[in-house]
Amino acid sequence: MPLYEILCISAHAAKYEEIHGLVKQTALMVMNNGGVVRSINSWGTRTLPMRIKRYKASHSVADYWTMHFDASPKLMKSVSHSLKADERVLRWTTTKLGERLEDIAKPAESTVVHQAPRTQ
Repeated sequence: MPLYEILCISAHAAKYEEIHGLVKQTALMVMNNGGVVRSINSWGTRTLPMRIKRYKASHSVADYWTMHFDASPKLMKSVSHSLKADERVLRWTTTKLGERLEDIAKPAESTVVHQAPRTQ
């Protein structure tokens, strides 16, 4: 399964539970359909570089978060559709990081240092 990253900008809410609910809903959608969530990171609340109008409201502050996950392309379309329909989401972007985890993971480096024998 391909590895994806979602960067999501969600409407700032006074209660953290609303953002937590959005992230949990998205992660459960991935996991319930055979995907694997690798990581979820909150970037916190930030001032937007310009106002965003969405669902008849203007936003100047938003909460940013990312999620790395493995999913089928069909599931990715479903997640994208879900984010588009959710009123808490202002903007999102999806990046395909690779076909497999091995494509983006760096091979482990050797910790043994080989030195040439000393000549006298």
